[in-house]
Amino acid sequence: MNRRVRRKVARKNKGNVVQSSFPEDQDEVLDLEPQRQGFVDWKCLPDDTVIQLLSCLSYQDRASLSSTCKTWRSLGSSLCLWSSLDLRSHRFDAGMASSLAPRCVHLQKLRFRGAESADAIIHLRARNLRELSGDYCRKITDATLSVIVARHELLESLQLGPDFCERISSDAIKAIAHCCPKLNKLRLSGIRDVNADAINALAKHCPKLTDIGFIDCLNVDEVALGNVLSVRFLSVAGTSSMKWGVVSHLWHKLPNLIGLDVSRTDVGPSALLRMLSLSQNLRVLIALNCPILEEDTSFSASKYKNKLLISLRTDIFKGLASLLFDNTRRGNNVFLDWRTSKNNDKDLNEIIPWLEWMLSHTLLRSAESPQQGLDSFWVEQGGALLLSLMQSSQEDVQERAATGLATFVVIDDENASIDCGRAEAVMRDGGIRLLLGLAKSWREGLQSEAAKAIANLSVNANVAKAVAEEGGIQILAGLARSMNKLVAEEAAGGLWNLSVGEEHKGAIAEAGGIQALVDLIFKWSSSGDGVLERAAGALANLAADDKCSTEVALAGGVHALVMLARNCKFEGVQEQAARALANLAAHGDSNSNNAAVGQEAGALEALVQLTCSPHEGVRQEAAGALWNLSFDDRNREAIAAAGGVQALVALAQACANASPGLQERAAGALWGLSVSETNSGNLQGVVAD
Repeated sequence: MNRRVRRKVARKNKGNVVQSSFPEDQDEVLDLEPQRQGFVDWKCLPDDTVIQLLSCLSYQDRASLSSTCKTWRSLGSSLCLWSSLDLRSHRFDAGMASSLAPRCVHLQKLRFRGAESADAIIHLRARNLRELSGDYCRKITDATLSVIVARHELLESLQLGPDFCERISSDAIKAIAHCCPKLNKLRLSGIRDVNADAINALAKHCPKLTDIGFIDCLNVDEVALGNVLSVRFLSVAGTSSMKWGVVSHLWHKLPNLIGLDVSRTDVGPSALLRMLSLSQNLRVLIALNCPILEEDTSFSASKYKNKLLISLRTDIFKGLASLLFDNTRRGNNVFLDWRTSKNNDKDLNEIIPWLEWMLSHTLLRSAESPQQGLDSFWVEQGGALLLSLMQSSQEDVQERAATGLATFVVIDDENASIDCGRAEAVMRDGGIRLLLGLAKSWREGLQSEAAKAIANLSVNANVAKAVAEEGGIQILAGLARSMNKLVAEEAAGGLWNLSVGEEHKGAIAEAGGIQALVDLIFKWSSSGDGVLERAAGALANLAADDKCSTEVALAGGVHALVMLARNCKFEGVQEQAARALANLAAHGDSNSNNAAVGQEAGALEALVQLTCSPHEGVRQEAAGALWNLSFDDRNREAIAAAGGVQALVALAQACANASPGLQERAAGALWGLSVSETNSGNLQGVVAD
């Protein structure tokens, strides 16, 4: 769903991590000698202070800190610390749910990811759950969802998406209606069919239902939606097969409707004009990225006072300012200004969170499906909107806005191509500082998405310079040490892109980035192809610098990279590991590095084997590494003993139609091996055969 730039180039010329552990019962820690004068005695911190400290940590860090002594373990179990859980970054199964259950008696808010996590929710026994939000929901079934809502009848908010809920049908929606009479908010994405029976069940059994979103659905019964008289906010964004004539004749009669989102649909001007003119309470109508509407250049909604239409053709910030402040002042911080202002408009206090959520969703969806004709919108308004939404008080809005920034700048994922105009617009509007601020959040979801945006934007040299000047390298190096694989992966991607610039390599080394990247490889060696490719790619770029190349070797990089070349089956990891070994053999103290690579157990055999890969990039980098290694006398003999002569001759014979780079490296490696008289004879024999 999310777009992410892969960085592959930066070439010049040619041990597991042991986690610190704490004893389970060490109150003797409290009996240490008194602290030296001037130091704070952490034993004397008030309970409230400790709880506040724990509340600012991730769940893993909270558990680690709580394990230092009995007192802190007791405080770490305080129910106030367990009113909300975000388990998206963790493996959440029935076993983990059962272990967490004693702490979840008063759990009210839960975020989860995937079908396995959904199946495990009932084992938490969180009967007081009020808010439930899940993503990666494609495999969640009617049965699973029905059991969840049956066990949590106090649910007030249920959100599944933004990816499609392909296996959820109207039957599950009816179960929601019957089991959750206190439901206030229901947002579901990608339902195939939301029929009249399901919607009428919601209208009958959920009298408090004020916020409905049937987003990116294939079919929604428009007539039945007109029966949900309690609804105040309604979104059918991205939903196809809507009968807009029916909509315009029925929905304006909804007595409480104040916000309507029809973005990314085929709605036309006549239906919108009818809604704006006849709906008495409607205040905001979002119609972003609606092709039929945008083709009508004569369409205007300016005559409807106190009603805001948001579309690609409107001045969105001016309209928002007019809605929120009852004047025509313009500014890109209207949401932030509203939150910090004193206001008594109850409707607007409800509209703003809904508006932020819907705008962030539609902007991300539009960025994921690039369309012609949106370039000017993204540069003039879209990027600024995403930056404004990054300052929302809603964490999921902030995450989507950061993901939107990471996505809308990308032109070509594979070739590391981004739109420079969009990237520099983000930089001009203060986006780098905002993103780095999110990256420093203790919330891992924000860390991950902000790091992804920084990584993609840093493909642009000017943005990369700004990131470095704002302290971004230190922040990314810190995130690369995260125990959360998703955070570490995105941080490694940022260091990969920044390491392309010669001026940033030294700063990455000074920030401890080299050791962090090497440690990443050992930490995730058995899983996480994405994090391994990014770590190896960054090390490959850094190894092209003489000083950094030496530091990579000293940090254990040779062993880590050879381990990847030998054991990893993912082509992207193999390619970057081989490229890194090639650069190590050619830079730094080249004699020392060259020997270190050649003498590492299994290194030469692995590189010889990679020359037979079906992937051209892997073959090219492996041949380049063997070429560089062949400048050492001992390596030449060892490469030949590992079958290198035969493998390289076969590669040279097979690459007549391959890229010039592959041909050059295959020929260079053979030339390097031929310096040896023994290898020269073997080479002649192989060619003769």
